[in-house]
Amino acid sequence: MEENRSERSANEGDPKVTARPPRRVVTGHDGSGASIVLSDGPTPRSHDMGVAVFHEVWNTRAVPASISATEPEPTERPLVTPPDPGGTIIRYTDIKPGQSSPMHRTESVDYGIVLEGEVYLELGGGGEVLLRPGDIVIQRGTDHVWANRTESTARMAFILVDGKFTPELKSTIGDTELYDQALDAT
Repeated sequence: MEENRSERSANEGDPKVTARPPRRVVTGHDGSGASIVLSDGPTPRSHDMGVAVFHEVWNTRAVPASISATEPEPTERPLVTPPDPGGTIIRYTDIKPGQSSPMHRTESVDYGIVLEGEVYLELGGGGEVLLRPGDIVIQRGTDHVWANRTESTARMAFILVDGKFTPELKSTIGDTELYDQALDAT
């Protein structure tokens, strides 16, 4: 199951081309309970949304997550920004050069880690922060935009955890539109 690292895209190294899907290794158990590798390869689902490519790595539908010897592919579902109620998502997002997300808010705690390139976090209140590789954002239900103002693809890893606004925060921000619709047609 080992990936052949010598097989590379003809466009690899071109910073304007979206990076190849990340490698995902999933472990589990065999019939005797021994720990094994169930799969080893590129993420099974990547969604090109025009401004960015979402590489879905894994998700859970509840915490604590149910752990069985094997399970169906959890990324076989429509692409949505937030996790299921009580769930989690891990994904890589490649933001294309000169592109940005729409302003959006989710009722979740999101850990965003810049892996490659530069990204601006623009907040609905007017602030912005330049992020570089190794920088981590803890996104706590705020209105925000991810903007790549460079000529190279920027790659981020996101771990999203379902959350709930406190009554005090809800009274401050009011009825706000959440970004929770399916982004693709699958």
